Amino acid sequence: MGRHLFLALGWIAVGLGMIGIVLPVLPTVPFMILAAFLFTRGSPRARAWLMDHAHFGPHIRRWEERGGIARRGKIAATVSMAAVFGLSLLLGLPAYLLAIQAACLIPAALFILTRPE
Repeated sequence: MGRHLFLALGWIAVGLGMIGIVLPVLPTVPFMILAAFLFTRGSPRARAWLMDHAHFGPHIRRWEERGGIARRGKIAATVSMAAVFGLSLLLGLPAYLLAIQAACLIPAALFILTRPE
C-alpha cells in the first residue's frame, strides 16, 4: 500500500508542478523535486522519467547533489516575492498582515539566496 501512496502523491506533485508552469504564483520546480523524492519510494520508472526530463531533470539533480538553485531561479524567486510584498503595500493591507507576510517572505528569500548555484 505504501508504494502506491508514494506513487499517487508523486503524480499529484507533478500535476501541481505542471499547473505552476502556467500559474506564476505556484512554483514548478519545488513540486518536481518533491515528485522525484516521492517517486524514489513509489516508482523507479517514474523517477527515471523525471530525472531524464530535459527541463526538470537538471534542476532536480542540482538540488539533490548540492542543494543548489540556479542564479536565474534565485533572481526570479526573490523578485517575485518583493513584487508580491510591494503589491500588498500598494493595496494597503493592514500592518499585521504585512508583518506576517514579511515574517514569511524574508526567511524564504534568505534561504533561497544562501543556496549554492
